[in-house]
Amino acid sequence: MATNNIPEKINTAAVVFQIWKKTALTEKIRHIENLKVKLLENKQEYAESISREMGKPITQSIAEVEKCGLLCDYYIHNAPVFLQGRTITTEATESYITYEPLGVLLGVMPWNFPFWQVFRFAIPSIVAGNTVVVKHASNVPETAQIIETLCRDSGLPEGIYQNLPISSKAVADVIANPHIKAVSLTGSENAGIAVATEAAKHLKKSVLELGGSNAFIVCEDADLEKAVSTAVNARMQNAGQSCIAGKRFLIQESIFDSFLEKYKAALGPLKMGDPMDPTTQIGPMARVDLAQEVENQVQQSVAMGATIAFGGTRNEAYFDPTIITNVTKEMPVFNEEVFGPVAALVAFKNLDEAIAISNNSRFGLGVSVFTQNTDYIKTRIADFEEGAVFINEMVKSDPRLPFGGIKKSGYGRELSEEGIHEFVNIKTVLIQH
Repeated sequence: MATNNIPEKINTAAVVFQIWKKTALTEKIRHIENLKVKLLENKQEYAESISREMGKPITQSIAEVEKCGLLCDYYIHNAPVFLQGRTITTEATESYITYEPLGVLLGVMPWNFPFWQVFRFAIPSIVAGNTVVVKHASNVPETAQIIETLCRDSGLPEGIYQNLPISSKAVADVIANPHIKAVSLTGSENAGIAVATEAAKHLKKSVLELGGSNAFIVCEDADLEKAVSTAVNARMQNAGQSCIAGKRFLIQESIFDSFLEKYKAALGPLKMGDPMDPTTQIGPMARVDLAQEVENQVQQSVAMGATIAFGGTRNEAYFDPTIITNVTKEMPVFNEEVFGPVAALVAFKNLDEAIAISNNSRFGLGVSVFTQNTDYIKTRIADFEEGAVFINEMVKSDPRLPFGGIKKSGYGRELSEEGIHEFVNIKTVLIQH
């Protein structure tokens, strides 16, 4: 589509918003119920599009689509409570707040979870009464269009959800459009800075879900088998291309060697291959240049003294599951976000040191801690500079829990009640008789 048609699409979204915002919530929810049914009916087709465009193993793509169905269910059942006005007792005759939609929202979405990232932005926004336009990643154009078609075919009124097939350079003009009231971006740190800067020029709200370099801390009293098996999924899912993946693995000195051997043994049998093969566990990375970038980070770290303990080989877009040891904080595999299947292992003496190493990052998305002494870890939650702390579990998004980070990982929250309230006008009403 030509860029000069984009203002027309945004105008359509603004016109239909005037109707949609007055539509009964029960009717909005009915549309989301229809969408969920159609989504799950066609999950195989949608999953194949994901795998074909960005290389995710088909079983993981199916799981992604199914998770979108869970998200729909969550807001179908909980939106009436989240959007209900709230009475506040004051000296006035009446005082209360209402939650009202803002208008047309722009979503700038990434390729790594091309269905899930869109759904977690769009569904609560639409249920709240907004309309949305989405600039999806340039390497998933088919998936981007499929989502718009799904919304239309499930009965959502024309203009509620629209795909904008534009380049990143055109985003600034969309943000500047007076009909656009706010923007949500999931992407890189630099993309977040660019979008937030444009939004700020026009005093428009932005929510940013950016990168992460999550620490995965394993204490000496942890269930080592569980920690190792979780570490495989935490780092290798989606070929490591996830902002919330475990990336820096902090292992207590007394169990470091044991963890390393068990981790190597667990990674060895993983099947790498055709993403359309249901038995494939590691597919190609989304693009060759992305795999080359990871390779450069590994090679630079090795030149600085790191050791490749396992893997380390690239073949076009395929990058072997890799473990790096002898890692220091100056190395790219520690101080940069490594968006690929590379685990950097660092030893620590005690929990105080582990927390200090974990916090030694410009990112603050999430941290995992494995220990049997959960009561003690609960007393240290505030010491972690993160948006989420997961104990004896990998960091992952859940429709029931707010999701987001601090520091260079962004600001604002998606999912849960907090997510649906990001793009509403919390209006105060006071009446005095």
